[in-house]
Amino acid sequence: MAAAQGRLSDDAGGMDEAKGTEEAERHTGGAAPPPFRAAVDALRAARLRPQIEVEPTPAPRRLAPFAYALEATVVDGDQDLADGRLVLLHDPAGHDAWRGTFRLVTLVRAELEPEMAADPLLPDVCWTWLTGALQARGLTYGEPSGTVTRASSHHFGGLSARPATSQIEIRASWTPREGLGGVPDTGAHLASWCDLLAQVAGLPPAGPGDASVVTLPQRRGPQSR
Repeated sequence: MAAAQGRLSDDAGGMDEAKGTEEAERHTGGAAPPPFRAAVDALRAARLRPQIEVEPTPAPRRLAPFAYALEATVVDGDQDLADGRLVLLHDPAGHDAWRGTFRLVTLVRAELEPEMAADPLLPDVCWTWLTGALQARGLTYGEPSGTVTRASSHHFGGLSARPATSQIEIRASWTPREGLGGVPDTGAHLASWCDLLAQVAGLPPAGPGDASVVTLPQRRGPQSR
């Protein structure tokens, strides 16, 4: 699986070695609290689009007392269209900046045609993909924060034969509203995040309810895995 590379910022998590609540218990020296366990179980039980491959990935140790992370790749045959990470953070004591005890943090990226990367509306459109995906599933959330970055690479000298490439990267975090027992609907948030991944990858909407999502044409072709 081609996972997103690089260290994530405070708004998009850092990665360290963990693969579930058992790892979280080892890292903190105590048992993970029931709300965190329930939130992780909901992530594991979520049913997602078949084009999106999801698996656990090393989770951060320093951003919160408890953390669980996933990585995903949008796949078309043997080619990758987009990839990303989603991190669930939990601090039972609460966090002033989060205004809650849970926080979801993400990094999503994909390659685009260079002319599309130059579109001045691109960052705004990409941000609406995130907020629109959450709203489309009726999710309530707070304190959204993030950045949309576009970058271009041009090759010279011995690499001059390589075509120029452009990449879009979305780093964001938000506070999912907690339900009964102080547990957010993390399964629904994961599904919304996968909707975002699919949108960045240029996949068609998963259902009639998603048809209003803003799209960008001329996306770069699939990348070999």
